[in-house]
Amino acid sequence: QVQLVESGGGLVQTGGSLRLSCAASGRTFSKYATMGWFRQAPGKEREFVAAITWTGANTGFPDSVKGRFTISRDNAKNTVYLQMNSLKPEDTAVYYCAAAASSALATTAQEFFYWGQGTQVTVSS
Repeated sequence: QVQLVESGGGLVQTGGSLRLSCAASGRTFSKYATMGWFRQAPGKEREFVAAITWTGANTGFPDSVKGRFTISRDNAKNTVYLQMNSLKPEDTAVYYCAAAASSALATTAQEFFYWGQGTQVTVSS
């Protein structure tokens, strides 16, 4: 079982930056696991934000955040990060960290089995 805990959310001005962290723990954590970030705003569907494979060789982003967000991981610390720059009000949502038991890059919610509790990100105008 893998446990994920997000942190780093908060209130930021439009154009600002925020760095989210996801601490992973669990006896069955695999080096082949893909880690991802999703977000969900009120009244909207859960949306893919970013994903990264174990080595970081492969990453994925939707067009909505590409060029503004970056994902990275520190396997020694069992931590995944989401650096968010040039934030927009449209980025306001609860952000969730997730883990998929796949060596290939996963980008859809159904591929991820473990989820964190979420952290709120609010971007003000």
